[in-house]
Amino acid sequence: MAPNLSQYFLPYQIAWLLDDSPFKIWEKTRRGGMTYVQSYEDVRDAVAGRWDVWFSSADDTAAREYILYCERWSKLFNEAAKSFDEVVLNDEGKPVTVKTITFANGKRINALTSSPSQFRSKGGKVVLDEFAWHNKQDEMWAAAEPVTTWGFPLRIISTHNGMSCKFYKLIQDAAEVGAVVHTTTIYDAVEQGLVDKIYGRKTTAKERITWLESKRKRVGSTVWDQEYCCKPIDESTAFLTFAIIDSCLEHGILRSLEQISAPIFLGMDIGRKRNISVIWCNEIIGTQHVTRIVIPMEKTKYRVQYNTLKTFLNSPMCRRASIDEGGIGAQIAEDAVTDYGSYRVEPVNFNNANKSRMAEAVKTAMEDRNFLIPSDGKVPDLTLVGEATIKDVIRDDFHSLRQVVSPAGNTRFDPVENESLPNSHADFFWAAALAVNAGSVIAPEILGAIRTPEPEAVQTRTGRIDRILDGYDGRFDHTQARLYR
Repeated sequence: MAPNLSQYFLPYQIAWLLDDSPFKIWEKTRRGGMTYVQSYEDVRDAVAGRWDVWFSSADDTAAREYILYCERWSKLFNEAAKSFDEVVLNDEGKPVTVKTITFANGKRINALTSSPSQFRSKGGKVVLDEFAWHNKQDEMWAAAEPVTTWGFPLRIISTHNGMSCKFYKLIQDAAEVGAVVHTTTIYDAVEQGLVDKIYGRKTTAKERITWLESKRKRVGSTVWDQEYCCKPIDESTAFLTFAIIDSCLEHGILRSLEQISAPIFLGMDIGRKRNISVIWCNEIIGTQHVTRIVIPMEKTKYRVQYNTLKTFLNSPMCRRASIDEGGIGAQIAEDAVTDYGSYRVEPVNFNNANKSRMAEAVKTAMEDRNFLIPSDGKVPDLTLVGEATIKDVIRDDFHSLRQVVSPAGNTRFDPVENESLPNSHADFFWAAALAVNAGSVIAPEILGAIRTPEPEAVQTRTGRIDRILDGYDGRFDHTQARLYR
């Protein structure tokens, strides 16, 4: 006997279960229990001997979670699974793991990650989970849709991921493709008992509002609208809109290093062949971070990059630097700390947490016009498109950043192509973010502690460490990188 649905599911989940349409699409909020209820539907169908199930997720962890749900429901139906198998198949030269539950009646539930070729010529029900996040959506759709020709059901469940993906287009063409669309926002889910279920008790209206507001603040408005409120974002909508960027443009703020007589704070994003390196220096005036120097370096040797950095660290006006220590930046960051000390130089690991923290700090500053960027200046010798100006390069670079949340719940920042500067992947933005980060901690010891460079150590007989300079004369190499002036 089937269990009482209201004992396990909320109204929007029950509505999905009771809809026996051949083709259903669910545009949903994150973590609303949609995969959970879908696993129940699939076990119910397999136990009833209706058909095999082919479930595809955007990543392996989601497939594993789905199979665990199925195992739980099989016990609830008093239908012990005959076997649990994990098989590795070949998919166009790449291994694909398929997790399979086989029931006593011979019906199977198969869970795998996105693999269009594995769906071809398969009979049975098809479920595409977090479809908007699959890498090959058009191929997946072409492989999965024919199951409906033979009377098998098709289920597509996902949060949104922009307006250019197949998932959004299917919703727009739902009537034409014969799909029934269910829409559940986070507000719908909370109204129908999601927070009560999380807390394990009946919550007050104030508690539910507080819970919603807390989550909205944590993820930001862009992620909130798209992944919790079912509002797909136009691809032209970036982490920083042109309106925000343009509000921070300022004429005549750039300086040469020789012209600077106030403390500056430096950020350096490091690239070599694919990405460019950028040094960005800010002066803090009141609450504003004012851009004073921007130096891009394209396909520049590491030694030249480090000597360029030393030009600034040798200056008493450069009080603190934050340097990208990820990957190829590790050596430059390490050398800078060794030569100038941890008071002056902070290596920054470009993990998701740090990137999110720095990006949000820049966005907040720009929204309050507390970060000014140049609207004029000389364009350096970079591979630019057309008659791009300094303003074009920086505007497009900042605008290229997109904030997304993966199906696993991880926030990441992905750049799209920069129209003015193809070789930049938000490199100007990250250098600027590092400069803001460098100026965020202005302790007395940082303001006062200026050390001379210490490249090499020699141990004397007394045990005292002396430093020997490498002979670098501190001049800036204008043939390898150019100041915006």
